[in-house]
Amino acid sequence: MATYFIFMFYLIFLVVFTLFSASSVSSSSQFVLLPLTHFLTKSKFTSTHHLLKFTTTRSATRFHRHRNHHQQVSLPLSPGSDYTLSFSLGNSNSSVSLYLDTGSDLVWLPCHPFECILCESKPEKAQPLTISSTASTLSCQSPACSAAHSSLPTSNLCAIAKCPLDSVETSDCESFSCPPLYYAYGDGSLIASLYNDSLSMPISSQKYLVLSNFAFGCAHTTLAEPVGVAGFGRGEISFPAQLSSLSPQLGNRFSYCLVSHSFDSGKTHLPSPLILGRYEGKEKVENGEEAEFVYTEMLDNPKHPYFYSVGLNGISVGKKNFPSPGFLKRVDSKGNGGMVVDSGTTFTMLPKSLYDSVVAEFDRRVGRYYQRASGIEEKTGLSPCYYIEKAGNVPMVKLHFTGNESSVVLPRRNYFYEFLDSGDGSEKKRNVGCLMLMNGGDEEELSGGPGATLGNYQQQGFEVVYDLEKRKVGFARRKCASLWENLNKN
Repeated sequence: MATYFIFMFYLIFLVVFTLFSASSVSSSSQFVLLPLTHFLTKSKFTSTHHLLKFTTTRSATRFHRHRNHHQQVSLPLSPGSDYTLSFSLGNSNSSVSLYLDTGSDLVWLPCHPFECILCESKPEKAQPLTISSTASTLSCQSPACSAAHSSLPTSNLCAIAKCPLDSVETSDCESFSCPPLYYAYGDGSLIASLYNDSLSMPISSQKYLVLSNFAFGCAHTTLAEPVGVAGFGRGEISFPAQLSSLSPQLGNRFSYCLVSHSFDSGKTHLPSPLILGRYEGKEKVENGEEAEFVYTEMLDNPKHPYFYSVGLNGISVGKKNFPSPGFLKRVDSKGNGGMVVDSGTTFTMLPKSLYDSVVAEFDRRVGRYYQRASGIEEKTGLSPCYYIEKAGNVPMVKLHFTGNESSVVLPRRNYFYEFLDSGDGSEKKRNVGCLMLMNGGDEEELSGGPGATLGNYQQQGFEVVYDLEKRKVGFARRKCASLWENLNKN
């Protein structure tokens, strides 16, 4: 009888939770609006050059690391382009803020007691969370454990968890914890254990989005990695995947709109909207016209299944178009090729052949008017850079994705960063502009992984939608701060 009442209570809870999730938004437009907080710190950097050099180095490291590890937690967003998502776990009164990352599929966070080795130079720090009394360790037989250890069969997981042979043979491993996970990335690593707990996010003054039995990684020791990551990739244990198991109308589609910041904390007063689910509102941007989405198909990557890979046909500089090499238009059976749409990489990385063509044309168009700033290029890792006097004479840059009418025109601030260079103190201050695209290496260096990455800096000022049901990624020009205000009012 007791078992029956427990079962009925659990069944009623699931029904109520599902109804709550669906009724937290209107029946005609079911979505949840959450804030992404922009984080920018300059306290650890002596100059804009220093900040940009750190960011370009981290972007390149993350990009090349993608092809060297089958299992990894991606690098957090570099300083100057950090977008964090906050929530609470279990009965804890404190919230945790994690970097939003569409390039990984695991949610993990620093847990108390926490030790971060070689983190003295890191500009960002996280407050370790104390595991709630309601949290429970995952069984080595659980689907979430198997998904996290995707390269190992469940029987091996049980053996690693010191499950007795008779329990392994009978698949009876519920009482044995999922073994810890090891992740390596660009300049650090971590070991995490998997837990289940309820996750809650405020969506209004009186309502919360609550996910029961949410699986997450808890790291007590990391190397050079002080902040956790909210994985929004395509994997089975990502945030959208776990959300869709309880509320498909929310988990099968999400979008974000990154408020432009240009490495200036004074320009980001409102949060960037993260939209879970589908909304029907039409946003007007320029001349009162509605900005329609430009869609391109998601490509499957068998080696990196959590990536949102798309095909890139080419890039235009002004009116001149440069076709992409063939491997950028598709992904082969070994996981080579395609372009990853990644919120966790700052700057767009291109294969050398395409990058060289774009830079040569850009320099031909801009170099005739402005002096090349070679010294700035060495200090920042960006190239080409110029000493500029006025805003004109910078050509348009357009991305051509695979699919009919799938071209996206980038705003100039998304690919050409302008700042005031103070020199070494002995020279007068001069305005500098740099191209914000990076060389990812030649085709041989890019084997075993993506051919290019679309970074979050180039995504600013767009609503980027990930439609998991229809398997496509879309881009639409938006005034992201206005979008936040309009959706928040409704």
